Amino acid sequence: MKKIVVIVSLLIMAAACTAPPANRETTSTANTNSAAAPTAPAMTEADAIAKEKAIWETIKNKDYDGFAAMLAADQLEVRPEGVADKATSVDGVKQYEPSEINFSDWKYLPIDKDAFVVVYKVAAKGKYQGKELPLETARASSAWVNRGGKWLAVYHQECQVKPPMPPAKPGAPAKAAASPAASPAAPPPATGPDPIANEKIVWDLFKSKNYDAFGELLAPNFIEVESDNVYDRAGTIKGVAMFDASKATLSDWKSLNIIDDAAVVTYTIKGPGPVFNPQGERHSTIWVKREGKWMGLLHHGGTPVMKPTAPPPPPSPAASKTPK
Repeated sequence: MKKIVVIVSLLIMAAACTAPPANRETTSTANTNSAAAPTAPAMTEADAIAKEKAIWETIKNKDYDGFAAMLAADQLEVRPEGVADKATSVDGVKQYEPSEINFSDWKYLPIDKDAFVVVYKVAAKGKYQGKELPLETARASSAWVNRGGKWLAVYHQECQVKPPMPPAKPGAPAKAAASPAASPAAPPPATGPDPIANEKIVWDLFKSKNYDAFGELLAPNFIEVESDNVYDRAGTIKGVAMFDASKATLSDWKSLNIIDDAAVVTYTIKGPGPVFNPQGERHSTIWVKREGKWMGLLHHGGTPVMKPTAPPPPPSPAASKTPK
């Protein structure tokens, strides 16, 4: 959706329930999806995919008003250089000219009748600020919501596709692997509607190696999107037991209420290599309420942190004069 953020950012860089915490930055909107709100057309998997493809078409056709009309007012786009709001997203696509866009590996995650998530791969090439972009592939995820009877995109993130991590050497113990003593089968702490608090609970479970409790916080149809692969619930639980999270640091928290029973949180992770990117990565999780319990539905990581690049200065008046 919008643009291949990793590709564009790499070019710009000349290359890629608890109380809210005191440092949180939260965007909260009044829920327009109550019973009194206008009803949007029922969503199917085919319709959801068509919605996502349509927003890409507005970019390809340079229909920037049409693109803006498909974004929620509180939309968030997670980019390497930061978390963009709607105005920033619209400004960004005006500099992007895709000439070829191909989609594959679609996955559809309904949240409820008023919200859904799609996950897919997108390969694109074109121009950014007049410079040619090579064909690159990214993994993308987007959340859509019914606002006032209209389906609008409210969250988007991408990460560049990378080769799978090499398997562990035969006979070598997994790094920081869980043991029965390290992973007691204890119920997880209580979670509530605050996605930042919930995400911090998850990382506390990682650091204490309580992987059983972590697994209980994931919805049965949970999906994790990373640069090397897309994982289901079982794959994610297995994967987190293979690395040491004790030295990870989290910052730059932002959250957004999608509907009453769903919210997205995005933040930055830093830590020592090779497990973590020392420069930091941007991660996001969508939390949903299922049978009275808040659970993770989608996690998207692998978006590298990059410093924004200032636009080139305008030409000086002297440079624009024609020599006599």
